[in-house]
Amino acid sequence: GQFVTLRQLREEVGTDAARFFYCMRSAEQHMDFDLELAKSQSNENPVYYVQYAHARICSVMRQAKSKNLIWDRDKGLSHLDRLCEPQEIALLKRLEQFTELLQQASDQLEVHPVANYVRQLAADLHAYYNAHTFIVEDEQLCQARLTLVQATRQVLKNGLTLLGVSQPESM
Repeated sequence: GQFVTLRQLREEVGTDAARFFYCMRSAEQHMDFDLELAKSQSNENPVYYVQYAHARICSVMRQAKSKNLIWDRDKGLSHLDRLCEPQEIALLKRLEQFTELLQQASDQLEVHPVANYVRQLAADLHAYYNAHTFIVEDEQLCQARLTLVQATRQVLKNGLTLLGVSQPESM
């Protein structure tokens, strides 16, 4: 291994990647930092993967707006019972865990559970995105799906903010 200062690391891979990679490990864990992975713009790079999930949701909302579809949170919430696909259920269950996870991370003074959680949430979002269309003719289902992805975007944003990592709206 080679010794690198944090400043050098941030200059080489960027602040977001440096922070996220450090936050993925507990204080007791040894860290081997993969510079090439941290610099890559691929799904193998965990910070890129999570930020891309956020950007994808923003893109969906821009598409909806371009089709003159107005997202109505209240309508979406009133039709959440329309969400029954396995990826939707997985995403709902993951979102439900966030508050408890934050409490545990706070109680234990650990940040790595937050980093791991947003990675899992991003994986759930990408699986959902790849399996389903959000902007559909069925207005109730469309509003429910947009509400689900907006809730996911908000939780990703909150988690990344806690980690000090940016949340790009496009990539």
